[in-house]
Amino acid sequence: MKLTLWTYEGPPHVGAMRIASAMTGVHYVLHAPQGDTYADLLFTMIERRDRRPPVTYTTFQARDLGGDTAELFKTAAREAVERFRPEVLLVGASCTGELIQDNPEGLTRGLDVPVIALDLPSYQRKENWGASETFYQLVRRFAAGQPLPREGRQPCCNLLGPTALGFRHRDDVREIESLLGRLGVAVNVVAPLSASPADLARLGEADFNVVLYPEIADTAAGWLERQFGQKRVKTVPIGVGATRDFVAEVAALAGLSAADCERNSNLPWYSRSVDANYLTGKKVFIFGDATHAIAAARVAVDELGFALVGLGTYSREYARDVRQAAASYGVEALISDDYLDVEAQIAATEPELVLGTQMERHICKRLGIPCAVISSPVHVQDFPARYSPQMGFEGANVLFDTWVHPLMMGLEEHLLAMFREDSEFGEGAAPSHLGVTSVPAGEAVAEVAVLDATTWLPEADQALKKIPIFVRGKARRNTEVFARERGVASISLQTLYDARAHYAR
Repeated sequence: MKLTLWTYEGPPHVGAMRIASAMTGVHYVLHAPQGDTYADLLFTMIERRDRRPPVTYTTFQARDLGGDTAELFKTAAREAVERFRPEVLLVGASCTGELIQDNPEGLTRGLDVPVIALDLPSYQRKENWGASETFYQLVRRFAAGQPLPREGRQPCCNLLGPTALGFRHRDDVREIESLLGRLGVAVNVVAPLSASPADLARLGEADFNVVLYPEIADTAAGWLERQFGQKRVKTVPIGVGATRDFVAEVAALAGLSAADCERNSNLPWYSRSVDANYLTGKKVFIFGDATHAIAAARVAVDELGFALVGLGTYSREYARDVRQAAASYGVEALISDDYLDVEAQIAATEPELVLGTQMERHICKRLGIPCAVISSPVHVQDFPARYSPQMGFEGANVLFDTWVHPLMMGLEEHLLAMFREDSEFGEGAAPSHLGVTSVPAGEAVAEVAVLDATTWLPEADQALKKIPIFVRGKARRNTEVFARERGVASISLQTLYDARAHYAR
């Protein structure tokens, strides 16, 4: 486990909490020190849930380490069962609780409720793996049944993978359920989101499984395929092209014709209608979990005409998939869970748009680059009150708006900068979409990512502001490098012109 200022994934017990919080009839007893209850805030403040997670902490303190911490756990488990009456009890330890080496499974023997002991190695694994392992253990324990006779009924499937604290998972489920309904496919069980242990017992009745989020459901879906012979739909329907492929894959498994299910799909027309000089060929850098990063690359290149300059993920379990996708676009994949590596890569590739996580949003504010969030980890603003899926044809519309509007806003800011000296424009106007605060009239907005204290003379600084915002940072850096190499301390308008001529050769 690595301690850092920012982290893309929490420890694996947070993943287990995501599964427990998503389901009904499940309670999680966590052997953890006082202070680990911070995880509750992820659900109540970030996701804005109307109830706290179904988790009981033992909350041992330093003075308890000299006593019987095992008894603390037994008491907490017993009281949780008496108070919440769950259908199944999950038990495990946080990273600190793991060091004590109490045995949660042995300490819960005799309780009148099914118990699943989670072995989540906090120092080797992380959040998504913890969620995947927890869901897998629940499916193994409860999944049963056999596919129902096909005569006289429509084909049905399970939707696997949506969890609590998932990026737009609730809206994705609603969109895909609607899409499947138009195809003539019924949904048997959605799990883990809103599912109970009794629902898991019906998983085997479906004809096939739809894996919406492989990081969460791949392991469980593989076991269901081996146990019940259920095939799985592997295409993740993010973007118009992928949704069409998804429809074709579902239709083949269900034995149906791929009817025209494309309703209200505006992205193809919108992307063709935008002036190519504004968006086509714009450089984009993508980073996130593997599922969303790979899907975003396809949409960005094939459907919006962007030029991919970087693709990466923090999901090391899916590094091979991301490397293959990156190679197909002629770029080298970045596999890292260190946000400083990502920041360095963004600075090096100089993209005009970044599609990433909450971390990349912070990075881009400092670098002055438009950014749209496509993946967890996310903040409260990425759980909108409105319907805003990422999947399906409506999700493609959402992607267009979310990704293209930051670039269009950038064009507006460029025009404001060009005509800033006109009477109807104020010098205090600042790029609202980049989080830059306004400044008093007469003071220039400070440029970000200045390499050093090289002095720009007023005439050169005014000319720099007329350069489009997309390349202004590169022009500034190139000019400063040019000036330093020639021993020029103050950059004049002529220095700017000389640098432009030099790099244009």
